[in-house]
Order: sequence, then C-alpha cells, then structure tokens
Amino acid sequence: MIIQVCVGSSCHLKGSAEIVELLQKAVEENHLENEITLAGSFCIGKCNRIGVTVQVDDEIHVGITKENFKEFFNENVLNKIN
Repeated sequence: MIIQVCVGSSCHLKGSAEIVELLQKAVEENHLENEITLAGSFCIGKCNRIGVTVQVDDEIHVGITKENFKEFFNENVLNKIN
C-alpha cells in the first residue's frame, strides 16, 4: 500500500507535517512498516477548505485533520490491509 500526503503549500498550511507524523506513528504502532510506503506529494489537485489531502493507493481523501485522523486510518488503511 502506498500512502501519499500532499505537502503542497495549501496542505502544508493546513497541517500536512502533523498528518505525516501521525501516519508514521500509526504505521509503527500497528507494525505495518513492511506493508506501507509513506511518501510526500505536491498538489494532488483536490484542495479542500479544511484539512489535508491524502492518497491511499488510487483513492484520494480530502479534509484529513488530527481530529479525524484515527477514523481515516482505521477505515482506509487498517480495514484494507487486514
């Protein structure tokens, strides 16, 4: 699984660095280092007013924040790996 986090200027201002940190921590806590590749990406083209854009394989998710991160990770990463 490849997870790309937008680090373009808009998402950067909305906290992409924090989402990257949360992803790194979640991958480590769930022992998924060999199953997930984390990458940064410049604009994915789905800018949203709130939150960061994250692409999981071919699916684009918008509006990811620290508040909804756990739900996003469980639904779009853990559920698809297990």
